[in-house]
Amino acid sequence: MTRLGEHRYGKSRVRLSRITRQNDRHEFNEWTVHVLLYGDFESSYTAADNSNVLPTDTMKNTVYYVARGSKAATIEAFATELGDYFLHNNPQVSKVSIEVEEKPWQRMTVDGAAEPATFRLAGPELQTVHAQRAKGGAWAVTSGVDGLTILKTTKSAFTGYLVDKLTTLKPATDRIFGTRATITWDYAAAAPDFAQVRERILAALQKAFAVHNSMSVQHTLYDMGKAALDAAPEIARIHLSMPNLHHLLAELSPFGLDNPNHIFVPIDEPHGTIEATVER
Repeated sequence: MTRLGEHRYGKSRVRLSRITRQNDRHEFNEWTVHVLLYGDFESSYTAADNSNVLPTDTMKNTVYYVARGSKAATIEAFATELGDYFLHNNPQVSKVSIEVEEKPWQRMTVDGAAEPATFRLAGPELQTVHAQRAKGGAWAVTSGVDGLTILKTTKSAFTGYLVDKLTTLKPATDRIFGTRATITWDYAAAAPDFAQVRERILAALQKAFAVHNSMSVQHTLYDMGKAALDAAPEIARIHLSMPNLHHLLAELSPFGLDNPNHIFVPIDEPHGTIEATVER
């Protein structure tokens, strides 16, 4: 005897670019949208009955349709607007999950002045949001950044760790500390100013990373999380995943050269992975 367990379906990687034309400037956004629907779809799996199935191609078209009329200034506002459309127009849907990723396009500066319609990609990271709501319930919104790539060349050490018969790592009192962090935060307030909260959190995270005298990735991760909570009372918790992207001292002695912490070999595999949630 078999039965269908939890199930859902949707459309992934729906890409769109949007120009918002103001009188004196343009705003530009590039988003990738992921839609998942939960609801009364069991018969499509067990009885080949598709009468309750909204085609995923229609979901793609819905993303563009809602975006055309949307005034949303943030990915959080667009995600909830899109999700509300699916819930309102599809009685067979009991819950919706919307994820949006945004590339960090920034306005270019030319001869000291901001260009009104020219942009540059600021970095590899993506701004992210994951929004979920069950029909009749409230939105649960988790914002974040994926791939925040930061590095410092001092104020980072790693000593005093556990040593056993397999330990070959040497203590370091001044090392390169690089990471490509994935960070998410949950809101305590129902309808915060998402853009302002994001700006404060990212500024606090980067400042804490820069000034912290790090004794380990764990040590810095906690202080970064604490700084974000202090900067944004609108959030309840923040989760940080920070791989330790190593830069190993190059061996130059075979060439008759010393290496006073000058030349390194960057590696990203294997790497340490450090994760934690910091909460109030």
